[in-house]
Amino acid sequence: MGHSTKPTHKKCPVKRVIMAEEATSGTNRGKTVEQCQEMIQRSFRIPMVKFLREHLYKSGCYVGNNFIKAVNCEKEVAGGYVPGKGIIVCSNHVNIQDEVNQVVIHELIHAYDDCRATNLDWTNCAHHACSEIRAGHLSGDCHYKRELLRGFMKLRGQEQECVRRRVLESLKGNPNCSEAAAKDAMDAVWDVCYNDTKPFDRAP
Repeated sequence: MGHSTKPTHKKCPVKRVIMAEEATSGTNRGKTVEQCQEMIQRSFRIPMVKFLREHLYKSGCYVGNNFIKAVNCEKEVAGGYVPGKGIIVCSNHVNIQDEVNQVVIHELIHAYDDCRATNLDWTNCAHHACSEIRAGHLSGDCHYKRELLRGFMKLRGQEQECVRRRVLESLKGNPNCSEAAAKDAMDAVWDVCYNDTKPFDRAP
């Protein structure tokens, strides 16, 4: 898959989202699309988001402000990346700025992987698992404070355990990956993909 030119930014139904980030909580009502869009704009000020957007641009991929859109989602996910289209943030499943920031960062890593790869196939379990490993590891999704808020109290080895759990959760949404295939794919690419920190010099 080569570098993309300016993509069209259509409102994409969530069923077309390949990489989906699980919602933190399904009990809260979330925000309106307008509120969420404002939160997305605020996320652009965060150094990590600026860094990822800059590196996408340097890699030849257009990521203007309309690349990331707030939408209402039927599925209980916080957001996702639609290859060739852009990133969506599910306004009805996010409540605070930090949640929006995390979705934007996580999905920008998927977008970066999509941009830099020449043969990335999102229907391939190993390819999908690799990007999920990188996004989980590099985005801060599995910081111990976030894990504590999710009710996971383990400290030793918690980050890798969290990444593995979230990779398998994400791969459930890939119709080409059975549970066994998802685990086999994750295990096969784990070392290479976990240690691939591009575009960062090291894991943030």
